[in-house]
Amino acid sequence: MRSLPNPQVRNLGILAHVDAGKTTVTERILFLTGAVHKRGEVHDGTTVTDFDPQERERGITISAAAVTCSWAGHELTLIDTPGHVDFSDEVERALRVLDGAVAVFDAVAGVEPQSESVWRQADRYGVPRIAFVNKMDRAGADLDAAVASIRARLGTVPLPVQLPLGREDDFRGVVDLVRMRAYGWEDGTLAETDVPAAHRDEAVRRRRLLEEAVAELHPDALDEFCVTGSLAEGTLVRALRELTLEGAAVVVLCGAAYRDRGVEPLLDAVVAYLPAPADRPPVGGGERAADPDAPLVALAFKVSAAPTGRMTYVRVYAGTLRQGSTVLDTATGRTERISRVLRVQADRTVDVPGAAAGEIVAVVGPKAVRAGATLCAPEAPVVLEPPVPAAPVVSVAVEARRSTDTGRLATALARLAEEDPSLVVRTDPETGQTVLSGLGELHLEVAVEKLRRERGLEVTAGRPQVAYRETVTKGVTGLLYRHVKQDGGAGQFAHVVIDVQPLSGADGADGAEGEEEFVFMSTVTGGRVPQEYVRAVEAGCRDALADGPLGGHPVTGVRVTLTDGATHPKDSSELAFRAAGRFALREALRSSVLALLEPVAEVTVTVPGDSVGTVLGDLAARRGRVTDSEVRGGTSVVTATVPLAELFGYATRLRGRTQGRGTFTTRPAGYAPAP
Repeated sequence: MRSLPNPQVRNLGILAHVDAGKTTVTERILFLTGAVHKRGEVHDGTTVTDFDPQERERGITISAAAVTCSWAGHELTLIDTPGHVDFSDEVERALRVLDGAVAVFDAVAGVEPQSESVWRQADRYGVPRIAFVNKMDRAGADLDAAVASIRARLGTVPLPVQLPLGREDDFRGVVDLVRMRAYGWEDGTLAETDVPAAHRDEAVRRRRLLEEAVAELHPDALDEFCVTGSLAEGTLVRALRELTLEGAAVVVLCGAAYRDRGVEPLLDAVVAYLPAPADRPPVGGGERAADPDAPLVALAFKVSAAPTGRMTYVRVYAGTLRQGSTVLDTATGRTERISRVLRVQADRTVDVPGAAAGEIVAVVGPKAVRAGATLCAPEAPVVLEPPVPAAPVVSVAVEARRSTDTGRLATALARLAEEDPSLVVRTDPETGQTVLSGLGELHLEVAVEKLRRERGLEVTAGRPQVAYRETVTKGVTGLLYRHVKQDGGAGQFAHVVIDVQPLSGADGADGAEGEEEFVFMSTVTGGRVPQEYVRAVEAGCRDALADGPLGGHPVTGVRVTLTDGATHPKDSSELAFRAAGRFALREALRSSVLALLEPVAEVTVTVPGDSVGTVLGDLAARRGRVTDSEVRGGTSVVTATVPLAELFGYATRLRGRTQGRGTFTTRPAGYAPAP
């Protein structure tokens, strides 16, 4: 167990859009802190955190990997998260257990679609962040433009604390505006000097802007600024830390991680500004602080169900998790024994006696713990809010090539879904096929490849299919349904009258993030339907929404109002009213006007200027609707909303039409009416 006091611990994630340099930043941090003795490179497939063969082949991060290192007397646990939208659920689970994060941005592209998505995910969990503008050595790199995009697209207040020395390929160092010192790098070696005379005036001007911005946001800093006309270094550091912890502003640093420039100041900023576990709010309704002597509270956020053994990754929030102890899984109500506690270093582990509050470790022993489960002391149960897995939008039918492997395939799919809750396995009731659903084409491709490589199964996968939904565009009012059933003995009686209407704005896209999909109301008066029966009617309506009349797809964007009803003194029951709600809504939906909705994605295509016309024509052929177009550094960036079903195979088509120079990224944009 750690001997360091709690304030010297940092649990942080590295977040960004794909290819912004997250894994390279992580590798440089590990090298500088002495955790590894050789720099790993993404393009060489030698990185520590991208240890999966598919990650090394594809050059992207697929699963979040944890590593631990030390800097300036502080213990840092880093989680390198995926940047691709198809693996956003992995980011969600990591953010649920992190105390802080470093958001990495490309100095040329600024805020990209997926970096905006992960930023919103961090907002949901209130995770304090600092920003690192990477790739300052690229042609077209511009710190001020990147900062402007952070302000405009993320809705936060960026506070740049560095001035870059040199531009693009001539980028050689930074001026620390807090300490007013210059840092330069030659062959990866850091040298600290006075601010060069040629940059002193600009550094003084930017320091003044930083002080004014901080004074506007921080009351104590404002008092000092009004009295003295400036801010002392200590006041500035303290104010920047408090603003970061409150989420009122974001400290911005810059560098070029691949060329080993700017990483040491980034580590100093992590220690100075990001929170320790004790700085975060207590869990369990505010009752359990990060105290090693308190009753145990831990959250399982990841499961590795490998054939060699089952490991569960947990974040300890309070108390101490010891080897050999017994814990309660509040999700199942079962007690589980912890046989081993492991400190994780990517794909390597080290046994430790236990883990205290604030640590992220893996445990061996629990047999049925799932991601999102709370593990706690049996005598002091508590439930923590679990991360909610994203709803799958793409499906493929999978089957074993050899009939003798059918059983093995079912077991392997169950393990996959256990490791990744955003993968859903079901059997199609009409065809009998096994259907695997996920967050995107790449997500499913990686999952099927895992079946082949890790489980040794020969499987075939059908063409991906998208998850359609149905919605009401014109409803019905006053639909009466009487449920009467008499089989001898106590019967069933329920009488309901319902109105069914579309939710406001449900004629188009449903699906702004967080939008309600179903609203149930009751206007029954005089106790004609008791409250417990009203809840049963709502439950029955939810049952009916599972498959709509158009094609058996889930129904969304519906408001149901229970306006009247009647009961029988002996034969009415919750079961009868639940059945009445289900059959009434099914009948109402058949009488309503419905529309089919299909998932759509926001696509951002980056292409050379001479290929824009071709790309626009192709997007139009795919029923795409262009929403934005701009020129960045000689290349054109086109943003469009495109039906997800039309994007299968788009990567190959785009490469062919742009001679391999075009790239694109996607992120979910809800649902829209299908033709």
